[in-house]
Amino acid sequence: MNHTGDLHIEEEVKSFFDITHNRHSGEELSHMLSETLRDKESVLRRQQLLKGFVTNDNVLKDYSHYRFDLSEIVDFLETIFIGSITQARLRRQLRFSQKNREQKRGKLILMVRLFYAIKNSYLKKLDLAVFPRSYAAELGALKKFLDDFDLERYEEAFLKNKFRISHIVSLIMLVMEKTAKGEMAQFWKRWFVFEAYLSISRCIIDRALVFPEFDDEHFELESVYHPAIKNPVKNNFAAFHPVTLLTGPNMSGKSTFLKAVSICVYLGHAGLAVPASKAVMPFFDSMSVAINLTDSIVSGYSHFMSEVITLKNVVEDATNGKRCFAVFDELFRGTNIEDALEISTITIAGLNRFPNCIFLISTHLHQLQAMEEVRQNKISVCSIECVLNDNVPVFSYRLREGWNDLRLGRILFAREGLNEALAR
Repeated sequence: MNHTGDLHIEEEVKSFFDITHNRHSGEELSHMLSETLRDKESVLRRQQLLKGFVTNDNVLKDYSHYRFDLSEIVDFLETIFIGSITQARLRRQLRFSQKNREQKRGKLILMVRLFYAIKNSYLKKLDLAVFPRSYAAELGALKKFLDDFDLERYEEAFLKNKFRISHIVSLIMLVMEKTAKGEMAQFWKRWFVFEAYLSISRCIIDRALVFPEFDDEHFELESVYHPAIKNPVKNNFAAFHPVTLLTGPNMSGKSTFLKAVSICVYLGHAGLAVPASKAVMPFFDSMSVAINLTDSIVSGYSHFMSEVITLKNVVEDATNGKRCFAVFDELFRGTNIEDALEISTITIAGLNRFPNCIFLISTHLHQLQAMEEVRQNKISVCSIECVLNDNVPVFSYRLREGWNDLRLGRILFAREGLNEALAR
């Protein structure tokens, strides 16, 4: 069971990786980011694939086809008639319609130049040995497709200004043949996937992202940050117990930190590199991130019931032996403080009995410090730093060990003069 919608991957994370050159490649990137992979082998295979792109950066670093209107080429090739037209009939049509001839000539020249650049500037120069065998075969299929076009012949004709009707006819017949066989659609699919991977690898290099190591006994992140934040504060985090409690006043950055850690776990399980300088984590069977949970009008659940159902699903997974990663932001804030304290105590103590899982829980319930598990250091406690400077809160967004007892509400309330104003 994965519940990761609160991470807003498409809205907040995709742009971090997206330097794709067209809408189609952007859609492939969205697909890659839309879900985690099913097993560790699949994750490691995608890691190796992306490392192949990174290794080939000397070939790909200047990749561009801004000179070509790729969408125009794709749309044109999709409109070419597939049927029983003969070369002779096509030749007659082109001879008797200059407008038709020049239109097709212009689009085909764009296609030839694009295909020629793809093949000779990039595909021919790639070191295929560094890619997984299955993806090296995909790259080989891309090159084979382009080889069939005899691009050098047409490129030479264009450069010598000798791109004749015969060239137009032979190219259209070849395009029709490959379109009818489905090879043209398959080529574009492969190429848009290539561009999506290239976009991700470019981000990995430019932002110095790291691929996580998978270790069932350790969870450690160094210099982790939320990728959507400009000039972010980077933090180190390690989980020493199944449950880690996170405290700190409102506005201190607890939710952002929880998202940053969760995004690293999510991206790592999608086979991507993560925004950190080091990442070690178990391979989780289940992920659940409950940040900013809201009432569900459709289902009829209140905020509190949404929390309860989410928690129930996580507990069922953990009980069934799944290795779970779960985040609960301000657990049970949807109920009164007495109930919240009682059931939070039960929840935290219960979750801490699943040694193969990692649970991050933020809370404002300072009374939880009295829990036996907290006093005996059987549960990790950390906080987001916030201090008062002349009664003004100063947020550093730094993660610190231990509890943060600062209660900003009453301080801000008094600072705004509401004690006096309401006492009149």
